[in-house]
Amino acid sequence: MWFYAARRIVLTIPIALGVTIICFALVYIAPGDPIASLLPPNATASDIALLKHSYGLDRPIPIQYLIWLGHALTGNLGRSIQNSQPVAGEVLRALSNTLLIAILAVLVAFSIALVLGMLAAYRVGSWVDRLATGISVLGISVPSFWLGVVLVILFAVKLHWLPATGMGTSGSESFSLFEWKQAKFAILPVVTMALTPLSIIMRTTRSSLAEVLGQDFVQTLRAKGLGEIAIMRHAIWNAMPQILAMLGLQLGYLLGGSILIETIFTWPGTGYLLNKAILTRDIPLLQGAILILAMAFVAINLVVDLLQTVVDPRIKRA
Repeated sequence: MWFYAARRIVLTIPIALGVTIICFALVYIAPGDPIASLLPPNATASDIALLKHSYGLDRPIPIQYLIWLGHALTGNLGRSIQNSQPVAGEVLRALSNTLLIAILAVLVAFSIALVLGMLAAYRVGSWVDRLATGISVLGISVPSFWLGVVLVILFAVKLHWLPATGMGTSGSESFSLFEWKQAKFAILPVVTMALTPLSIIMRTTRSSLAEVLGQDFVQTLRAKGLGEIAIMRHAIWNAMPQILAMLGLQLGYLLGGSILIETIFTWPGTGYLLNKAILTRDIPLLQGAILILAMAFVAINLVVDLLQTVVDPRIKRA
């Protein structure tokens, strides 16, 4: 177990290095000049050159990358061009806000998907299976940003049950899930984010469990008189590696793909921060946000790989 874990950690190093190269290069491919937004229209060429020199943007791109990478390894991701605040602090604050609703959304999705997937796999071809399949198709087909707008119109504008935007009455500094006046701000973003992973995890659970329940050892367990609940427990344990893999992927996608949802609900997470950095062409903030999100995705996949070996020790041999 420890050797496998060490090997997986070592293998993430070249992946992480490749991620740094890609996220550094992508922001330079995009059009626009980040310095232009900081200077008045009548700025002289010397003013532009001086500002570029202060941010190190006048050096060759490979040199800029090496300097940026060296600073990033020490936790220094530079300062935002727009407000001169440390990028690392801004991104980590935003990431904690995104993690809050992303983890809640995945937990809600996993709980419902596991139950529906178990029922559908146990009764393949029944009305429960058709209902679960219909829900999964609907959840995958409906765009999350459209669902968010519909939920805002229905529950915030029409019914006035839930707030439409923001993160609590006093912002993220005092947000608490244990206080209803704060927690209600997270309900609509969590429901919107949960629909797609619910559908995907449910389909994975249903197909994996149905395959396991059709194997010979399940018939042997029934022949020995084992109850259906105990059989289902064995089947879930055998199907759990595939379910865990999909769970980790969905959590990673929610961290990096929540830009539209967070923009709709004005939730101050990484998606909202990325949207602001793109609009203002804030290169240090954009690079830092992409890097931390990519590293979080790599870390989630590493944790899922290790959890899979705990559930199924045969994976360590691969």
